[in-house]
Amino acid sequence: MLQEFSLSEGKVILNFSVKFCDNRQKILNSYGFKKVIQTFIHKLQKDEPIIYNLYIKAFKNEEDFCKSLIEVFKWLSVCNPDEIIDVHNKYKIFFDDKDSFLELIELLYTFWRSLERFAIVHNTTIAEGLQNVRFIQASGLFNELVISLHRRIVETVMGYQHRVYRQAIAGANAGLMLSDINWNCPIEYYGLRSIPFITSVVFDPPFITYTKRNTRDGIFMEHDTNPIENIVLNGDEWFLFPVWVGSMLTFVYFHSDFMDQGFGLANLFELAKESEYIGKKPDIIYIYGYPDGHQEKRTFYYKDKKNDILIGYANHCDDVDYFGYMKKMLLTLHNVKQMERGRLPIHGAMVNISLVNGKSANIIIMGDSGAGKSESLEAFRTLNEKYIRHMRVIFDDMGFLNEEEDGTIKGYGTEIGAFVRVDDLDPAYAYAQLDKGIYSNPDKINARVTIPISTYEVISRGYKVDYMLYANNYAEADKKIKFIENLDDAIQVFEEGARKAKGTTTEKGLVKSYFANPFGPVQERPLAEKLVRKYFTKMAENGVKIGEIHTSLAIDGRAKDGPREAAEELFKLINE
Repeated sequence: MLQEFSLSEGKVILNFSVKFCDNRQKILNSYGFKKVIQTFIHKLQKDEPIIYNLYIKAFKNEEDFCKSLIEVFKWLSVCNPDEIIDVHNKYKIFFDDKDSFLELIELLYTFWRSLERFAIVHNTTIAEGLQNVRFIQASGLFNELVISLHRRIVETVMGYQHRVYRQAIAGANAGLMLSDINWNCPIEYYGLRSIPFITSVVFDPPFITYTKRNTRDGIFMEHDTNPIENIVLNGDEWFLFPVWVGSMLTFVYFHSDFMDQGFGLANLFELAKESEYIGKKPDIIYIYGYPDGHQEKRTFYYKDKKNDILIGYANHCDDVDYFGYMKKMLLTLHNVKQMERGRLPIHGAMVNISLVNGKSANIIIMGDSGAGKSESLEAFRTLNEKYIRHMRVIFDDMGFLNEEEDGTIKGYGTEIGAFVRVDDLDPAYAYAQLDKGIYSNPDKINARVTIPISTYEVISRGYKVDYMLYANNYAEADKKIKFIENLDDAIQVFEEGARKAKGTTTEKGLVKSYFANPFGPVQERPLAEKLVRKYFTKMAENGVKIGEIHTSLAIDGRAKDGPREAAEELFKLINE
């Protein structure tokens, strides 16, 4: 990215490599500060017409208002109001009504802090540890400068100092360190080579984002032509996040207008190390937010068999402005690739639990969105003191089964984090995540938080499956755990994928999705059916207990108690 500053779609990107303001005067003289003032004044006309009209009458136009406001801020950083008025009488308008001027200043400060602010440092070579430290220090310095500038201006206008100081984050919410790295790029994708890799991420949680959509709709289907062959991405608008989705090296390219979705990857997937992709070819490439001229949503994948790369694609439109389109496309690509390698994707949650009495079990709870996977994990946490000595989350939403050389079936995870509904979390646990969470639309239905819950070492270790349970969220039952002895009956329950929709997508009522997994098995059903029968047969032979767990999540008034009761019954069974 060559620009020193950009402001678009409520997002600010500050390029510290091009310009770093290390004192207050540099901030006040910067192009970025002027751009923020111009945008603020334009917004002020619509949102605060009384304040806007008070000042616009004293100036010729918005441009003159902007220029004068910046000038008075410069004077206030070194002089008192009387000295400023002596310099030029045009500044008198700001001090005739101090209360209105202070309100204007606070509105500007609130506007700035309402923006999502990203700082970047672009290195031409791989960043070393010292550079990372300096980047963090620079980000901290910038934050202190913005806070001190605001306080200096306000206190000078008031004529006295504050007595209570609140250390809010006023600089950059997040920082990205970029490096130019060569990878084994096929000729069809040479237009992607100029985009730098994200090699480090720093942010100050809680990080709160607002997107244009709050649910995901539909499934991703295979496309018959390569949507990204020979396209050229602009280095001023695109970023590359190299991540491990399960065992798949994945290059995620995202447009700067969708920084929220790209940045959210930091809490969900393992950021790949430079040594893991230098000179190498990825398993998956995802282009997110490409402006192809279409207003309607276009999301699909393409199998590049020549280069053995699976391609994901989402165009630039408001309908994809939701993290679900980032996460679920990546999981679809992962699952398709894993099935091609003979592994079975599982849409569900898996935990490794060690009980107080010394017994342990590896439990998979499978189900589509809203079936109770994450809620069951939350119920396990609440029972921690009573039953559990230790609990590891292997996966919270998506994983896969692999048949090992000795014939055992082991489960592996895809994500180190979870993208969960805030409403369905225990309030104490939700508040406990404030120091590391990325929150999305916290004031709306289906508010979400992305939080780290495991490590890549844990999710990629492989755990032998002991219990394979289908999450039934719609039917109440006295017995919460029901094992199914007949293998064909069990497969039928899992393949039907029935659940009552709970508002996480646009679906309503009782719906079904093949194998409760519209992210791969639905698209590749013939292959998935073979794998389902292979793995369930093997699990039955190995003595894995297969059945249903009634979470009651979609039953009115049972969203909290249902998962907890089911968890208690499951632990009693394990204890026997």
